[in-house]
Amino acid sequence: MSNKIYLTKEGLSKLQEELDFLKTTKRVEIAAKLKEAISFWDLSENSEYEDARNEQAQVELRILDLEEQLKNYELIDETIDKKNRINMWSIVEIKNIETKEVEKFKIVWATESDILAELPTISNESPVWSALLWKKQWDKVDVKAMSGSYQYEIVSIK
Repeated sequence: MSNKIYLTKEGLSKLQEELDFLKTTKRVEIAAKLKEAISFWDLSENSEYEDARNEQAQVELRILDLEEQLKNYELIDETIDKKNRINMWSIVEIKNIETKEVEKFKIVWATESDILAELPTISNESPVWSALLWKKQWDKVDVKAMSGSYQYEIVSIK
């Protein structure tokens, strides 16, 4: 995962608590289960051992996922007055300052993005979204994309 995720302080705290629990408590519980299962000797037909190994694999994957998220997050400023500001599911019109071309789209999660929709969508993984987040009407934003750098003015937000 290389995409930035946006978290509130509460969301960050929950992820940190879950990671701490998995590393300090859950790993110890699974190690005890494995130790007990190994004491039954025959591991080839030992369902307790297989269950504990599967649980261990799932916990380790979740730990890796959480660590990756916590390496690449940005805190959302909860003090911002979010009314009339761009956020998830906003419908936005922006004007390219250089070309004067106006684009209209809806901001959605990456899993909901649909380039064939009647109203085009952009996902939270887009550099445009990153530049627009929490901005308000008439703000100007600089967007750095793979295709170059662009400057837009926000014409409307719904």
